[in-house]
Amino acid sequence: MAGENSVPHQGNRVLVINPGSTSTKFAVFNAKGPEWVSSVHHGDEEIEQFRGRSMLARTGYRAALIEKALAAAGYEAKHFAAVGGRGGLLPPMACGTYLVDDALIEELRLARRGEHASNLGAVLALRFARAAGVHAYVVDPVTVDEWQDCARISGLPQIERTCIGHALNIKAVARRFARETGRAYADLRLIIVHLGSGITVSAHRDGRMIDNNTPDEGPMGPDRTGWLPVRQLIKLCFSGKYSETQLGRMVFGEGGLFAYLGTRDLQEVEKRIDAGDARTAEVYDAMIYQVAKETGAMTAVLQGRVDALLLTGGMAHSERMVSQLRKYIEWIAPITIYPGEDELQALAEGVFRVLNGEEQAKRLEAHEEAARGREALVIGLE
Repeated sequence: MAGENSVPHQGNRVLVINPGSTSTKFAVFNAKGPEWVSSVHHGDEEIEQFRGRSMLARTGYRAALIEKALAAAGYEAKHFAAVGGRGGLLPPMACGTYLVDDALIEELRLARRGEHASNLGAVLALRFARAAGVHAYVVDPVTVDEWQDCARISGLPQIERTCIGHALNIKAVARRFARETGRAYADLRLIIVHLGSGITVSAHRDGRMIDNNTPDEGPMGPDRTGWLPVRQLIKLCFSGKYSETQLGRMVFGEGGLFAYLGTRDLQEVEKRIDAGDARTAEVYDAMIYQVAKETGAMTAVLQGRVDALLLTGGMAHSERMVSQLRKYIEWIAPITIYPGEDELQALAEGVFRVLNGEEQAKRLEAHEEAARGREALVIGLE
């Protein structure tokens, strides 16, 4: 096989794969954009079939579904110049596109940072890449860590803040904004707010994401609590009313809007508000208020000098949410909206940057020492 940055082009297409807990999304891109997009749903049958086994045990099952869909669409392995997969729960690492090699696969096999469907991304990508005789890559995994050191200090020596967030979409949006405005990402001071099932508010300077809230911090979201009053949480933990598992679900998966309103669906929430539900409106407004507070905190991180505010993620489709959030934050900097989170597009762009020689592919092992042995406190991200 050719060197890691000189893969022979057997076509101008890239296959990208984004596995989630209940679906696997995949697509074929050429240099101009998406050529074919598909997905398969994974229901209770798969969950039962693999219950009690590692996430990677599902590789063959999911690969067969992808293979079937590719064949039906007329694609063969020889059509692909490379394959990209969503990065899983890897060690803290710099942003960029990483070659899928033995060291990276071993990290995912050991699952030292947790089991999650995203761990399948690199493994599936490598399987299809080997069939095509090309390389596999992951792009901007959730454990991308570019924080300044002062951001790591929590206030308690036994607990260090660790970086995790929606790096793939956030970095893609930063690069897109830079292209559209004719400026270099490294020259911009940005606050990027990812409004999805998880909410990540991040500060960017010198081409780096220097701080962001992690999944157990920041604003409450559709089903996550975000920050909580710590002494009240301690009392709850020792109340004897809840197990550790129950508490884990309460703060991550059954918190936020769901805890107050019984739904994670933003459209349902907004329908209730339109119908005159005052309590729903109160909780909805509180979530937006908390997003605005976190955005203000990132403004301080950038010392008040912000070139642009970028809003992205699925909830950025909501005109109501964006309008209400604007009232709090539009004084900070001009706002640009990038609704949705096109992770397949972001994966393809990262792979093409390597194929076109715009970026040098990285290797995981080269960054482990730089991470200083930090372990990411990981809660699964969709």
